[in-house]
Amino acid sequence: MHFPPLTPATLIRRYKRFLADCALASGAVITAHCPNSGSMRGCAEPGQPVLLSLSDNPQRKLPWTWELYWSGASWVCVNTQRPNAVVAEAITAGAIPALRHYPRLRREVAYGTRARVDILLSAADRPPCYLEVKSCTLLEDDGVVRFPDAVSDRALRHLGALTEVVRGGGRAVMLFLIGREDGRGFAPADAIDPVYGKALRQARADGVEILAYRTHVSPDKMCLSAAETLLF
Repeated sequence: MHFPPLTPATLIRRYKRFLADCALASGAVITAHCPNSGSMRGCAEPGQPVLLSLSDNPQRKLPWTWELYWSGASWVCVNTQRPNAVVAEAITAGAIPALRHYPRLRREVAYGTRARVDILLSAADRPPCYLEVKSCTLLEDDGVVRFPDAVSDRALRHLGALTEVVRGGGRAVMLFLIGREDGRGFAPADAIDPVYGKALRQARADGVEILAYRTHVSPDKMCLSAAETLLF
């Protein structure tokens, strides 16, 4: 997935979850939309370089969007609207072996009770595959990337919905997309949200397939690089 042209800036502060004040190279200070509802722990330190996209939509109140953050070792994709496109592109290219042989891909499809699945894969000769994608940016001191970075009732509901798919005889997959190149391995953030960690392990025991993939992130593009080891 290629990013639109990105503009370098310096993060001043992130606040009210969805707002970030940034200083452009010109010295101008702008407020950008921050499309990330998590805590962004370790990815919102003032003074760090960031990259912003600029919308030409005159209806937008905030034309700037915060896309990438420099961790000191890697660019980190903080825009949680990007991972679904990255995964969809990788599936179409056959880059995820477990998700090959599904000729039809649809995004944001309603299913279950008040739920929408990120990606629905279908084929004539097999049951449909319900795929949820989670953006992972939290790198802990032990070098492991974890999810979530804050207590997430929404993520918990998604696990429950996928479990119901499996119980109904369908196929369900949870894919954690690591939006940074530093760190190794993936595990739930039990210290932050122990309820989610327990639910993830139970969902796997119930038949929900768990995948984790690392990405290559640059100012030009974000793409799948390799499967990551599950450490739980």
